[in-house]
Formats: sequence, structure tokens, C-alpha cells
Amino acid sequence: MKMKLKEVYSALKIEADDIKDVEITGVCFDSRKAKKGDLFFPLQGQRDGHEFINSAIENGVSATIWQSDHEIPNDDISYVVVENVSEAFETLAKYYLNKVNPKVIAVTGSNGKTTTKDMIAKVLSTSNNVAKTPQNFNNEIGVPFTILNMPINTEVLVVEMGMDRPGQINHLSSIANPDISVITMIGEAHIEFFGTRDKIADAKMEITNHLQEDGTFVYNGDEPLLLERAKEVEQRQLTFGSHDTNNLYATKIIPGKTTTKFVTNEWPDLEFEIPMMGEYNVNNALAALLVGRASHIRPKAMQEALKDLFVTENRTEWLKAKNGADILSDVYNSNPTAAIEVLHSLKEIPTGRKLIVLGDMLELGDAARSLHESLADHIDPKDFEKVYLVGPEMKYLRDKLSAKYSTDNLLWYSQDQLADLTKDLQKEMTPNDTVLLKASHGIHLENVLHDLM
Repeated sequence: MKMKLKEVYSALKIEADDIKDVEITGVCFDSRKAKKGDLFFPLQGQRDGHEFINSAIENGVSATIWQSDHEIPNDDISYVVVENVSEAFETLAKYYLNKVNPKVIAVTGSNGKTTTKDMIAKVLSTSNNVAKTPQNFNNEIGVPFTILNMPINTEVLVVEMGMDRPGQINHLSSIANPDISVITMIGEAHIEFFGTRDKIADAKMEITNHLQEDGTFVYNGDEPLLLERAKEVEQRQLTFGSHDTNNLYATKIIPGKTTTKFVTNEWPDLEFEIPMMGEYNVNNALAALLVGRASHIRPKAMQEALKDLFVTENRTEWLKAKNGADILSDVYNSNPTAAIEVLHSLKEIPTGRKLIVLGDMLELGDAARSLHESLADHIDPKDFEKVYLVGPEMKYLRDKLSAKYSTDNLLWYSQDQLADLTKDLQKEMTPNDTVLLKASHGIHLENVLHDLM
């Protein structure tokens, strides 16, 4: 970002009389990360952002926004008085987006959106100056922040959009006005707040509400809920998935522990490789390849880009236990779709004995019991020798699995028995074992992981 303070006044439609016209090179809302050249936005969080303006000034910001219902200071710092800080934040983002005028790719989905965002950015960066959402800054603060901090020479902006309520993605897409909208998949994440997968699909489809008239809608064609709703979208559509009814699908997948290779119908002589496990990540790569194809990126360039990928947020990671056992860890995030995907991927990897530790999946509302029970269809003694379950909801899965597993190989723990779980794992694990740890963060399996390492 690069603009004079007078331009900020103009963008916000505020008269600029006798102001010190300093140069703005970035924006921030966290005073701890403020730096010289920044314009500070005192956004309302758990505390009023105005409380941190002095801290931002001490860290060198060039100017600050100030809401008119707060007492105006007499400091030397340059400031812009607005009626509403959040609205000013979004207004300036829209102005700067129009000024830079990049091609905008918007990405959402119940799972995989951060990985897919990174894949798209990597593919498109082979021929463009690309900016993307940092980490998972995907809400009403993150999207304007992403826009306002993109370099002035940005040609493509890849924006991740998350949601926890209806209307949120509609609002975010009204800020970004995407040229390409991408939906990775529809799962059960946030079903506690939406009630049904149908309503989740409705909310995700809001990403097409402000899609440019000549834009493209890229989505998972294996999902009936999306296929049904896509009929209402007038823009060009491209689908990916595992079925041969999609525009792009994998004809061959070669699973690995830390990499996955695959071949597609579109480029049968080209083998793609991604530095992560799982067929679900192949789907994310297919979405990125479709965006790349729509953006006229050479297939060979896309192949090289995906092989060299570094993802912002790869929560599932391979680690080594103290005794040499392999640990596949995802102790910060879990939902039924993600759990099933990682179980299927682990089945396909040729390793020794496999033990799985599953903790409660949170925020599933009234569907919690049935969704925990549904994992039983994907767990079998021939694939996973021992199953360790943690949390009150996992009792339902234990009951379902009791017909398949003996009591010696199916163990349940309350959340306050993590120390017992750790001791049992330490006694059982051998250097040749592979152990999966997966749960929502609220179960705190990271404590178990720490003691195994």
C-alpha cells in the first residue's frame, strides 16, 4: 500500500483542511504490530481499540483513525475523524481495491480453504504478482486488512472467506467483488449455528452473490447441494472432484506419507505432486488447477508450483515420538468430514501397526451424537488395531465400535483422564507404530502430544 493521508481523506469522503499530508505505507489494527508508515484503525474488539492508540503511536504509526464519539486528542499525531471505524476500514479497502484493480479470487469452504488459497496463490504466482490472505485472516477484519496491505503492483489477489453466521460471506464478497469464486466443499463445520448442511451450503453460496458478471464459479461437483444451487448462478462454471462428471478429476492417485501424486483427465501425461498426504488435498489441488487453467497458466508451470508448495496452515503434521513411533497430529481442529478424510488417508499409507486417538468434535449441536457415531463406518480392526477415544461425545462412537473391537483394543477416557491416556499410549506404542491424534482444540490433546514427544 502507498498513499498520502489526503488521499485517505478523499477515499473516505472527508474534507481535508490544514492536515499534515504524511505518507501511508500500510494499515494495522494491532498496536503491538504497528510500524512506521502505518495507518492505525482502532477497531472494537473485546476492548475499545482507542485504548491502544498511544501504544501504536509509540511504535511509530504515521497516522490513526479516530471515531467521532471519542474525545479528540491534542497530540501531534495525524488523525482522521470518522463516524464509524469499521465502516471506514471497509470503505478504504474498497477504494484501494478499485485503485490497484487486481483480479480477485475468493475462496471459501467447510474444510480446505486455507490450503486451497495457498495452492491457488502458488499456481498463479508463476505468471503474476500475487497477494493473498495472511494466515487465515478471513473475516470482516481479515478481508479488508488483506486488501489494504497488498502491494500497489498486485495483479492477482487471493482472498479467503470464512463464516460463522448467515450473511457473513455475502458481506465479505461485497467488499471483494471476486472475478473467480471457489467453494472447496460443504461439511459439518459450524452446523451447531446453522442447523443443517443445506443451510451451510446456502451460506457458502453467498460467495457468488457479488461475482463479476463475466466471472467464473469453481466448485466441488461431487456435492449435490452445490450442484443444485449452482443452477441459479448465471456465470461460467467449472467443477472438480473425484467423479468423471466433473470438468477436472483425478484418474490416478498415489498416496504417500508426506506427499501425494496424482494424474488428471485434463493432462493425462503429467503427474502432479503435492507435499502433503490425503485425497482431500488432491481435491484442493484440483480446485487450484482449475483456477490456473481459467487464468491461462501453463500446465507444466502449475505442476512445478504445486510440488514446491508451502502452505500457511497445515495442521496435520508428522512428528516423531520419543520412542521413535510416527505421530500424525492434528490436535487443534476436528469435524466429521476432516476426521473421515484423515482416517481414509491413513488407511492407504503402507506403514506398520496403526493406533488412533480421537477426541470430541465440538460445535456440532443437536447432530453431535449421530455425527460421532457416523465415524464407526470408517474404523475397522483390519486398518486400526487399537482405538483410544476421549470426551463425552466419543462415548457414542465407543458404543458403536464395541461390536467390532474387544475391550482391550477399544478404550475411552474422560477429558480429565488425559494423563491416564498418555501413560497407556506410552506403554503400548512401539517404534514401528503409527499413531493418529485428532480432536477439537477444546479437548487439549496437545498435552498428550507434548508428553509423547
